[in-house]
Amino acid sequence: MTSKPHSFFTNPYLLLTLTVLFWSGNMVLGRGIRTDVPPLALAFWRWAIAFALVLPLALPHFKSQWPLLKAAWWPILVLGVLGVGCYNTFAYIALQYTSATNAVLLNSFIPVLTIAISWAFLGKQLRRIEGIGVVISMIGVITIVARGDLAVLAHLNLNLGDLWMLGAVLVWAIYTVGLAWRPAGVHPMLMLAAMTAVGLAALLPAYLWELAQGRQINVHLASLASLAYVGIFPSFLGYIFYNRGVGEVGANKASLFIHLMPVFGTILSAIFLGEVPLWYHYLGISLIFTGIWLTMKK
Repeated sequence: MTSKPHSFFTNPYLLLTLTVLFWSGNMVLGRGIRTDVPPLALAFWRWAIAFALVLPLALPHFKSQWPLLKAAWWPILVLGVLGVGCYNTFAYIALQYTSATNAVLLNSFIPVLTIAISWAFLGKQLRRIEGIGVVISMIGVITIVARGDLAVLAHLNLNLGDLWMLGAVLVWAIYTVGLAWRPAGVHPMLMLAAMTAVGLAALLPAYLWELAQGRQINVHLASLASLAYVGIFPSFLGYIFYNRGVGEVGANKASLFIHLMPVFGTILSAIFLGEVPLWYHYLGISLIFTGIWLTMKK
């Protein structure tokens, strides 16, 4: 009887669902506190908190696995800059200009874009149905970005935030493909610590520039609690839960859980930010999901 609660809380599907819930909350929070916490400050302190939490778990493995890290310095450098330094920073900048609903919907395009990059640059063979799926998902993204109005595309009057979010999506897709070159045998906590250190080093000059522009954190209980949330849940716990889930069910099945982000993100945005989804949101996400289904269909 005592083993049932343990098996429930270590269920990989529950852990993956919680991870995506944390990530969705990160998007909503990034939008909600945009006037109190500048985007570069949010990105920097998010990862500083995560680094402080992961370091005690990484240090026991550092001495024995340092040769592996040293030999694979360039993948760690690239992955740290992209996954830690750029992705969330671009997303937080995007949330200065676009809604959290748009951000999480565009984020759902990541799996399909990853497949497209693998096909274009790594020679991954795409079946015809996968190619059709990529195109349909792209149409869904365009529908959201254009807000259902082709005149927006005709006059190139795109929302700046959507462009930043598409940049974030592209960065994460490249990062995901680049994970194929991460060093084997390195403990996950040591890998996270190494990539976080690289990302923080890349973020520091940008954060100092933001401070020089006079953009500082409006320190109060809500802003501090928000920083604690993004550092602990989507960064630290999210990574641990995601790693455990991937180890239990495999990368392909685990990656499908990112498709829950539009569901959680839209609900959280409606509850906390009062963002009501419009018809083009539903149409766009339907097209994206259709494309995802086709690319994953065997």
